Amino acid sequence: MKEIYSKIKMLSEKYSADTAENLSRLVRIKSLSRAEKEVQLELKRQMEEAGFDEVRIDGLGNVIGRIGNGKKILAIDGHMDTVDMGNLSNWDFDPLGGEIKEGFVHGRGTVDQEGGPAAFVTSGRILKELGFDKDLTIYFVGSVMEEDCDGLCWKYIVEEDKIKPDFVISTEPTALNIYRGHRGRMEMHVSFYGVSSHGSAPERGKNAIYMASKVALEIEQLNERLATDEFLGKGSVTISEIVSESPSLCAVSDFARLHLDRRLTWGETKESAVKEIEQLIEGVNAKVEVLDYYEEAYTGLKYGMAKYYPTWKIPENHEIVQSGVDAYEKLYGKKPKIDKWTFSTNGVVTSGVYGIPTIGFGPGNEVLAHAPNEKVAITDLVIASAFYAGVAFELANK
Repeated sequence: MKEIYSKIKMLSEKYSADTAENLSRLVRIKSLSRAEKEVQLELKRQMEEAGFDEVRIDGLGNVIGRIGNGKKILAIDGHMDTVDMGNLSNWDFDPLGGEIKEGFVHGRGTVDQEGGPAAFVTSGRILKELGFDKDLTIYFVGSVMEEDCDGLCWKYIVEEDKIKPDFVISTEPTALNIYRGHRGRMEMHVSFYGVSSHGSAPERGKNAIYMASKVALEIEQLNERLATDEFLGKGSVTISEIVSESPSLCAVSDFARLHLDRRLTWGETKESAVKEIEQLIEGVNAKVEVLDYYEEAYTGLKYGMAKYYPTWKIPENHEIVQSGVDAYEKLYGKKPKIDKWTFSTNGVVTSGVYGIPTIGFGPGNEVLAHAPNEKVAITDLVIASAFYAGVAFELANK
């Protein structure tokens, strides 16, 4: 086995320039959520060029490459959609340039998170070159629509493609640490129903904006007393939008709505979070609702789910965590740090909904996600490509 890890490491370094070039090609294709078609075709081409056993695009638009045909199933996931560029004056380089310079690949999506898929394409190439023939099926998934709706892609893969892995590795950025969970999240609307009257006589009406404002201050206080988990940290709630309506600007508002971004720590659920807000609006003509996502993928298929993304964490002594630790140690002679994400990932569905043991290991630092001047070190891509191949051998031999 020691010889295998030496070969994996050697090949990951040998193909470093190819990995960087593959990522550069992906970055040069703008790929916002629900508009990923061209980048998916490029990823499919890269998988085919690397010699994968099978590559296909499913009904939602996910690219699914396969190596092996064993009973045990490992999936390695990376979403291919990115957020938009933002204010271009904040960038020091072309965000769609894919420039390879000074040991980095530059541009939108290098960290969040096309760097992971570029690395796992090289992992597949390494496994094929090493003649991987273990009792393990590995699916390499370039997923869609994650920025719009975390985990929707995996709801489709499990329920429609009928692929339910035994283990998942998310290639979201972890600065080459192993992550084993993160807080969940959900989106809620709190709607307030007032009574309009002429603005010259506001006492005749009931102002929905005042109703919403009073509850908004209580939500601010609620945030301070939410639960804390030793590993995942504290739950949180914030108001990210307020909208209102009235018959005219010379009238009392008869409708207002708050949009809540709720982050859920361990032990908090959709039901508990809704109940907390319901308690704040007792006696007020208002209602709370959890939002739904239902949109058309680039394939033309409409698909959706509730905007509730469950909290998840995997025990540190779990087989998939320890397989990652062992693979990293055999490759690089030291133990990786085990930690968690600040943001949300497709793990909310793989682990949070379906209970599939999931870990994260990805190139790049999450602080650059959604930020200007996004770039990833080529050395990160090399280590990630070795790690994914190493974990495949670890799991196959357990």
